[in-house]
Amino acid sequence: MEKLQYISQGKTRAEQEVNIRKALDHGINWVQIRWKNAPEKELISLCETSKSLCSEYQSVCIINDHVELAKNIDADGVHLGLDDGSPEAARSILGDHKIIGGTANTLSDVLQRMNEPCDYIGLGPLRFTATKEKLSPVLGFEGYRQIVEILKEKSLSVPKIFAIGSITLEDIVPLQQIGIYGVAVSGEITRQASLINEFKKVITHNEIFR
Repeated sequence: MEKLQYISQGKTRAEQEVNIRKALDHGINWVQIRWKNAPEKELISLCETSKSLCSEYQSVCIINDHVELAKNIDADGVHLGLDDGSPEAARSILGDHKIIGGTANTLSDVLQRMNEPCDYIGLGPLRFTATKEKLSPVLGFEGYRQIVEILKEKSLSVPKIFAIGSITLEDIVPLQQIGIYGVAVSGEITRQASLINEFKKVITHNEIFR
């Protein structure tokens, strides 16, 4: 599984598509299409176009929240918030071969996601982010560290956790040292898609020395 996800940004369909195209042009291998409060027809159109683009670039295409839409366009999977329905229901709709990710904000959320089970967990926020309307309490590095340590104390395998919430290039090494699997980045890549290569380099370089 890729260790760098791009979560799409943009207030209009055109903005979303431009940002997704830029990310793909700069080498992103995993796109999560996230457009809250979008008009239904425009969201469907964006997802159809993005799925086609991702296939062209051999990139993973995940849809945020909308399980039926993910099925209809044959996306690679879906990402579910804590209030977006169960991974079990999504699995029955999408099938065993699709990716199902889930949001978590606390240790109990992580344990729930592991039990459901999700293929990966988006855990955060690391710090304040303006891309979420209802922001959960900020974890900080210490919050991630505590969750990973408790999982280890319980003799549980640490799942594939992606840190989220205003992630920057400088956060990669400390997060990986804690035991976090990967990062989901939105604002930093939207502002400067050319950073994708730098993110990949840091992730890969740090893996060598772990």
